[in-house]
Amino acid sequence: MGIAPRYIWAGCLPLLLAACADASPPTAGVAGRIAAPSGTEAGTGTTCRTASVTLAFDFAGAPSHACAITGERAFELLVAPEHAPPINPSPWYAFRYEAAGDAPVTVTLRYLESGHRYVPKLAGDGGSWREIPADVSADGKVVRLELPAGRGTVAAQEIITPGDAAEDLARWSDLTGGRLFGIGLSHDGQTIRAIRMGRADAPKLVVLLGRQHPPEVTGAIAMEAFVDALAERAAGLGDVQVLVVPMLNPDGVVRGHWRANRGAIELNRDWGDFTQPETRAVAAWLDALPAGVRPVLMVDFHSTGRNLFYVQGDEATPAQQRFLSAWLGGRERAFAGYPFTIEPRNANPGSGTAKNWFFERYAVPSYTYEVADTADRVAAREAARALAISLLAALPTLER
Repeated sequence: MGIAPRYIWAGCLPLLLAACADASPPTAGVAGRIAAPSGTEAGTGTTCRTASVTLAFDFAGAPSHACAITGERAFELLVAPEHAPPINPSPWYAFRYEAAGDAPVTVTLRYLESGHRYVPKLAGDGGSWREIPADVSADGKVVRLELPAGRGTVAAQEIITPGDAAEDLARWSDLTGGRLFGIGLSHDGQTIRAIRMGRADAPKLVVLLGRQHPPEVTGAIAMEAFVDALAERAAGLGDVQVLVVPMLNPDGVVRGHWRANRGAIELNRDWGDFTQPETRAVAAWLDALPAGVRPVLMVDFHSTGRNLFYVQGDEATPAQQRFLSAWLGGRERAFAGYPFTIEPRNANPGSGTAKNWFFERYAVPSYTYEVADTADRVAAREAARALAISLLAALPTLER
């Protein structure tokens, strides 16, 4: 693991090369959550190549890793954040490879400004994702992977792109008849896609947000199942409508960012300031609601080290406390393979999180739905479906 690179580092090093900020982004929507990227789509074109092996970073979700060739079938990648510290340690990596012959390929990840967090996953050519072994150094700064010959894609988590989110939205629209629309544009000009389920004049609005932070894939997996369950019951929403924005940070996802959008801002610290087009678009849409329509709940899907819900603390009203009890209370171990905790946190004015801004602006329950990085995917989906169904039953408690 300490072999000195034989060739110069190649690729884009975000902290050192200002020109990286102007690199063309990979094309969105090329990588599926089940099938791996095919490698045929247009992207940055960045590659690292020997006579028998090619590593490429040319698909949505792949950062332009700095790459060093340390042998005919050995490479080192620098896993670096998109902007200078401080930054949350969510070190994302993704690349595809093609290796002729029968010998394995060794890829060493070297982390800058972080240590190892995400268990590496491999998808064979067009196949499903599976975890692979990793030799992690004692300090977590260096990880060695041994990959089989052939073709595959390696990533920190399953790759879910804006294209995948668009497919989900289309499916929900087919189920519900809900209108698909663009709520705004990102820095890169990508459409921030959304759907409204239920009657447009329904007075109670539930807001569901996702993927403010690009690597938080388990939150996206849970959100998909959660919205699936709501969409299947859309005909019975009555006086409730639901706004779903599954991928608020498409630029960060496509570019393989750790935390920020293209503007080098963490979106979940921009609520209230609204310096970024993504958060500003949601606020503008809410401001334009008819007088008789008002948010009654906001749920923001994320990922972290364990399954939990961040909820209001002492500032919660009696009605909000009843809602919390009706929806989540006593269910912490109700789902096989998916235990969770409920963690009340008092609002911190000025912190810029969606949770705090929605509570301060609308005085409604505003929760952060955190899914563990390592959560069992099937259990997370099943729990999310059940929680979506029980949410609808719990909403009337806010009226008492």
